[in-house]
Amino acid sequence: MGTMLPPDNHVHSEFSWDTGPRASLLRACEHAVAIGLPAIAFTEHLDFTVWSPGDRATTDGLTDRHPANQLPIDVDVYAETIWEARQRFPQLRVWSGVEAGEPHLFAASVAAHLHASPVDRVLGSLHSLPVDGRLIGVNRLLHSPGVDLVATMRRYLTEMVAMIESSDVFQVLAHCDFPRRYWPGGRDEYPEAVFEEEYRAVFRALAASGRALEVNTTSPLWSVDLLRWYRDEGGDAVSFGSDGHQPQLVGQRFDLAVDVVEQAGFRPGRDRFDFWRR
Repeated sequence: MGTMLPPDNHVHSEFSWDTGPRASLLRACEHAVAIGLPAIAFTEHLDFTVWSPGDRATTDGLTDRHPANQLPIDVDVYAETIWEARQRFPQLRVWSGVEAGEPHLFAASVAAHLHASPVDRVLGSLHSLPVDGRLIGVNRLLHSPGVDLVATMRRYLTEMVAMIESSDVFQVLAHCDFPRRYWPGGRDEYPEAVFEEEYRAVFRALAASGRALEVNTTSPLWSVDLLRWYRDEGGDAVSFGSDGHQPQLVGQRFDLAVDVVEQAGFRPGRDRFDFWRR
């Protein structure tokens, strides 16, 4: 890896419901130090299977989430472990955080969580779409019998614009290429250019809000063209996130991601802890 690696702004540990028994916040910090990262953000999944009467999900008539495997964050033990990591790894800046799933649908629930347990970094993610009164994971929708893949992806990106425009709780838009991970026939079959208009709408909304776009290195690496569309639409901040759910995945493929981001015209920011800027 090169000598100027950015922070990993999207990492999961044992405090996210989907990581498994080998996840470890402290071992993730050890790996971050070993590969030379300046900072790491533990953005644990904040997803809701029961929501507030004040949430848009309630007023929209959504009754449940399928599948409902999501679990709450153990915020007390999480805070203690973040404190321990900061003591044990003074050479590494350790940020607390959450990855808020569908924050535009759960504004009241997200606000209540953050009021009780403030964090340094909030990511906004769209993992699911409403279907017949239920929230369904987009990975499942893409493999439903008779699915129109192009229409589903366009609906996903249109919903993402609504999320950006109606929620101001997050600072970074995470993996807006999320469905590409699950594209039928393989990731190489994903027709990126078909969705240029919809991507540009997402990027215009994000740029107008002054927030950062994530390059997620668990997803297939973004094309230079996609990042240039973001830049064309006024985007000026890029965040790097491994989306690592195991310690050894922290900072994965950051050397390649840096090359792609540089080719699109972005450079390191004001210091080693900043987003990259145009």
